[in-house]
Amino acid sequence: MTVRAAEPAVRELYRLLLTAWNERDADGFGKLFADDGVMVGFDGSQVRGAQAAGHLRPIFADHPTASYVARVEEVRPVGAGAVLLRAIAGMVPPGRKELSPERHTIQTVLAERQPEGWRILLFQNTPAQYHGRPEETQRHTAALQPLADDGVTVA
Repeated sequence: MTVRAAEPAVRELYRLLLTAWNERDADGFGKLFADDGVMVGFDGSQVRGAQAAGHLRPIFADHPTASYVARVEEVRPVGAGAVLLRAIAGMVPPGRKELSPERHTIQTVLAERQPEGWRILLFQNTPAQYHGRPEETQRHTAALQPLADDGVTVA
C-alpha cells in the first residue's frame, strides 16, 4: 500500500473524528474506531473503541467541550493495510475564537483498513506542554490560529 493511495482516506477518517468531537457526536466519534481499538485521552484515560461512544456521552452532556483544530504533520504506511497519522492540534473554548495554548496537543492515529473501511486502532491525544520552551508553544499556536480564524477543522 502506498501513502498516495491511503492518505486521503486516513486524512478523512481523522477529519471525521475531530468533526464528531466538535459536534459533540459521541456515536459518530465511536463508530470510527475498530472494536478492539483504543482511545487515550488528554488526561490519560484509556477506552476501548467499542466503548468510546459510551465514554463520551456523559462528557458531552455535562461539560461544554472546546473544539479542535489540527494540522496533519505526517501520514505514512506502517505495514500492509495500516497507516500512521501525526498531527498538532489545539482547542478553541466555547464562545471564543482564540486557541487555549494550555490545551495544545499532539495527536496520533493508527488506522487499519478493515472490511467496512478504515477504522482507528489507536487515537492518542498527548498534551503539548513544551516545558521551558515558550517559543514552541508560540510556534504551535501560530500554526493553528489561522485555521481557527477560518473555521477549518483539519489542514
